[in-house]
Amino acid sequence: MKAHLRYYIKNQIRNRYVIELSIYDVGKSAKYPDGIKYGLICKDLKVGNYVLLDNHHPKGPHVHINDREFTYEYISDDKLIEDFEKLVLKELGVKL
Repeated sequence: MKAHLRYYIKNQIRNRYVIELSIYDVGKSAKYPDGIKYGLICKDLKVGNYVLLDNHHPKGPHVHINDREFTYEYISDDKLIEDFEKLVLKELGVKL
């Protein structure tokens, strides 16, 4: 199945933070059992800190916060974006 873009936004906040969110339908497969591929990132251009949620193969859904990494449970696009916004506020102090 060809990837189909479901959601995309890219923006810069206060000339310091870059955010980019992309969510694709890719069809269910062994690599993407939910049929979704996503990458959501917010990076502080001044100091380099970042929050990233993605689900590339072979790791599956997971979160990067600078040098830390932990698993994530994908439930829905809305929940994914909500969780991302909460992590960005907690870790970078930025309200999206």
